[in-house]
Amino acid sequence: MIRTLALAAFVVAAPAFAQDAKPVLNDPAVLAEMGREAARLPLLASDLARTRAQLDASIRDGVNVPVPKDPGGGATHEQHRRNYQAIYGGGLLYRITGERKYADHARALLLAYAKLYPTLGKHPAASNQVPGRLFWQSLNDSVWLVYAAQGYDAIRDTLSPADRATIDADVFRRMADFLSVETAASFDRIHNHATWAAAGVGMTGYVLRDPKLVTRALKGSDGSGKAGFLRQLDLLFSPDGYYAEGPYYQRYALQPFVMFANAIAKNDPAQKIFQYRGGIVLKAVTTAIQLTYDGYFFPINDAMPDKSLKTDELYQAVAIGYAATRDPALLDIAKWQGRTVLTDDGLAVARDVAAGKAKAFPFASKLFRDGPDGDQGALAVLRDGPGDDAQVLVAKNTAQGMGHGHFDKLNWLLYDHGQAIVTDYGAARFLNIEAKSGGRYLPENDSWAQHTIAHNTLVVNETSHFAAKLKPAEAVAPKQLYFSGTGDTQASIGEMTGAYPGVTFRRTLAQVRVRGLGSPIVVDVLKVKGNAPARYDLPLHYNGHLIDTGFALKSNVTTRPVMGAKKGYQHLWVDATGTPDATNGRVTWMTAGRFYSYRMATPGVQVILAESGANDPKFNLRREPAIIQRLDGAKDATFVSLLEAHGRYDPSTEMVSGSASAVASVTQARAGDADIVTITLVDGRRVILAVADDASPGGKHSATVAGRAFDWTGPIGRMDREAGK
Repeated sequence: MIRTLALAAFVVAAPAFAQDAKPVLNDPAVLAEMGREAARLPLLASDLARTRAQLDASIRDGVNVPVPKDPGGGATHEQHRRNYQAIYGGGLLYRITGERKYADHARALLLAYAKLYPTLGKHPAASNQVPGRLFWQSLNDSVWLVYAAQGYDAIRDTLSPADRATIDADVFRRMADFLSVETAASFDRIHNHATWAAAGVGMTGYVLRDPKLVTRALKGSDGSGKAGFLRQLDLLFSPDGYYAEGPYYQRYALQPFVMFANAIAKNDPAQKIFQYRGGIVLKAVTTAIQLTYDGYFFPINDAMPDKSLKTDELYQAVAIGYAATRDPALLDIAKWQGRTVLTDDGLAVARDVAAGKAKAFPFASKLFRDGPDGDQGALAVLRDGPGDDAQVLVAKNTAQGMGHGHFDKLNWLLYDHGQAIVTDYGAARFLNIEAKSGGRYLPENDSWAQHTIAHNTLVVNETSHFAAKLKPAEAVAPKQLYFSGTGDTQASIGEMTGAYPGVTFRRTLAQVRVRGLGSPIVVDVLKVKGNAPARYDLPLHYNGHLIDTGFALKSNVTTRPVMGAKKGYQHLWVDATGTPDATNGRVTWMTAGRFYSYRMATPGVQVILAESGANDPKFNLRREPAIIQRLDGAKDATFVSLLEAHGRYDPSTEMVSGSASAVASVTQARAGDADIVTITLVDGRRVILAVADDASPGGKHSATVAGRAFDWTGPIGRMDREAGK
């Protein structure tokens, strides 16, 4: 059942607004303290100098408020983006430094917008998104409003009544009404676009002392509570603080959530917004940090792989989260970021980092349930330790992720020694690079990146999950059957029914620590039950340069066939094929001076070595390699694979060590009610994993393996044997 409200208890009272125009979003006295202390606080000193340099350059350039015409990345788009940053930064710098020139510059920009904005209609470069007025999509207008409202708040009491009335009416009220009334359908969505709009409208309400705007932001355009900020908090986050669209969009959506919540806390403290729904806003901050490797967000769904915790959204989230909780682990993240924000919350972070109060952030193996009630699958994160070079396995057993989701249930990613090893394509997009479709999503986002073959999971009959259609994909989520994040065998089990008619598949991913090996071995058991013979493809997209294979290859050296005609297959070149036997199904590649051996123990498979980039005349796709296991004519099947990290290559000394795999073989057999995976090491030791059909944690199981009785509890059993035993 989806919760109907916590909102019923969250009564939106008219705040006791001051009758003057003094700031309500940041305490001007604290900002003045920042000006006096910044020189001795490294996190603030550099950011203050950077912001001052940007504003001084903006002042020299003068007021430039052009008529909008360009899409993302174009000249007018970028100028309006620079302008909201100048309004925001100018207001804060005025309060921090006391220098009137910064307030005057923000005032001049806002008065120019007061002349321009009433003349604007639909943006001329609008495409398939809800059009804005300043920008090609209304989302960017909302972002402009969130930032500009904060800058305006800082200088509003410095303006003449006439200027204040003009800017109030012709910029902020007009924009708030455009976002919440004229485009009400978008404002009332449960989506990150609507979150930004709600935050902008609500913060404008506080600045203008207008409780009607605040209520509209909190409870939707009609005030019913069926939409709005609080309903978004109810429906967009799971109880674990996982955001519906995945980590990349959790990063992006987090900023309006934390900024508006902070404004509510400062202006309506009786509402206890940071306690709402079990403290979901603050939980979302720490969850977002957990969903990173070496600071970079796991790039599932429509994600860009280069987004890290060093971004405006997380600078704000860490500062606001720390001010609300005083959690010293957030100071550790601020130290890694190397900066904070020029707000009263940022001053608290900078002071306490300088005072040595930071404690290590507790990165750990965790299960993050998906869905408002936590029953729509999960993202399973298995970490072999807290360090930046630790191995991290991510099992994507989550729900669709709305319109930004991809069709790839039970996908997985792997990181090791600071590198992405098993990769996810993310979005086909060059964000804000005008030459690439105006910075929008590329056509290949639909024809390649969203399709299942672009990911590391099962494809049936060369079609994508749910036939790549959004509505049926949103109706069915995977089941997270089991998770264990402790001990020498950490594991996740997920199951998907409904991605293909008549097909159920279950995936067990285990991170297995073995004495004497530098990193855990990853074991992947994917079981398929179908209602008719089919073609099953299981791709593995990896980062690295192929070294060798254990089986013979038929390589395409003079021509390069394309793998298929549609559903993403048209974008894969076939470089080589081979048919391994039970003993030689291995592919080894090298990434950043480390070797990775992928072993396949799936009877009857053909192996296809492929690369993305076919049918791509504008060179929009990254060229990335893939290994595809293909099984034809199967009804039920069990794919068993193993990935091992080993050895080093040091190019400076030209020294190579451990380039040969420590694994001699991997085999799979049935015993009792379980699949038995036997890993034999070169030194003769064996690691035996049993994966039971019954995934309940208390289930009792037994099997006879190599003449020995094997008993275990729960879905995963492990038995290690020394050489000769």
